Amino acid sequence: MVQIERLTPRDAETALPALAELLKDAVDGGASVSFLPPLPLEEAARFWRQALQAMAEGQRVVLVARLEGAVVGVVTLDLARVPNGAHRAEVQKLLVHSRARGRGIGERLMRAVEEAALEAGRTLLVLDTCRGYTAERLYRRLGWVEAGVIPNFALEPNGYCDTVIFYKQLAAPSPRA
Repeated sequence: MVQIERLTPRDAETALPALAELLKDAVDGGASVSFLPPLPLEEAARFWRQALQAMAEGQRVVLVARLEGAVVGVVTLDLARVPNGAHRAEVQKLLVHSRARGRGIGERLMRAVEEAALEAGRTLLVLDTCRGYTAERLYRRLGWVEAGVIPNFALEPNGYCDTVIFYKQLAAPSPRA
């Protein structure tokens, strides 16, 4: 059974190798998530060290999916840190290991990240993905709204992809204090 949990700073060091492997698996499998294949494991680990540091500083939420105890999925929520953005956050790095796909893990992670956003007082979420990717269909199915498309936004091994920007209003924003 798949378990979704919020990573804590105490869990970070233990989870780091699995997160690095997960990122490597995604990038080497063709995901457009800021890196190009082949992704060295140390570069993936360096990314996660920085992300986990941001989590420890309260700037990011990291949710992992575990199957039989092993990390098989992740999604992060980057909390806006500007005074006029206290109501918003960006969903980043939704990854499901290739051996665990097709089980609804991505959907469960997305639902959990929306809950985590509300718990953090974030009512507006944004994210992006390459046009035509499986994730694009998932986001649409979960009620995300397309804000626009940026052509040739992300470099991929065989050229560029057009990036679709999505948003989701989770709740009405609180009135200004």
